Amino acid sequence: MSVYSVQGCRVKKVMFTILKMQLFENLEIFYKKQDIPSISVGDTLRSTLYLELPKKVGADEKKEKERIQVYEGVIIAKHRNTKMANATITVRKVFQGVGIEKVILLHSPWVKDMNVISRSKVRRAKLYFLRERTGKSARLKRRF
Repeated sequence: MSVYSVQGCRVKKVMFTILKMQLFENLEIFYKKQDIPSISVGDTLRSTLYLELPKKVGADEKKEKERIQVYEGVIIAKHRNTKMANATITVRKVFQGVGIEKVILLHSPWVKDMNVISRSKVRRAKLYFLRERTGKSARLKRRF
């Protein structure tokens, strides 16, 4: 009997993982976007993000303030394949002398638009070395 219960437990775990995989595939089909440009590390990207900010009006009332934010910077890392539903990129920009990095989920419904402004010639998969560089040493060669 103990052997049967252990095997039954294994069967339940296998069935549960199969159901999770099927659910993830369905979500992937639902959320995947078709209009994502071909992006690579070193590209300068301009993305339009939709934001909902909570705003307190009264004692118990809350309104949501909506706005669109345009974020422009250099792609320093691609995480996972861009064709997958959970693919992300890390975009870096320098604003008032301070480096700002943002992780953007490519297939998110909050990302409205993505445009590649320029492409750069790089020889690395991750450009984390740009974090320590400032000024002219942080420039990348343009690719035509």
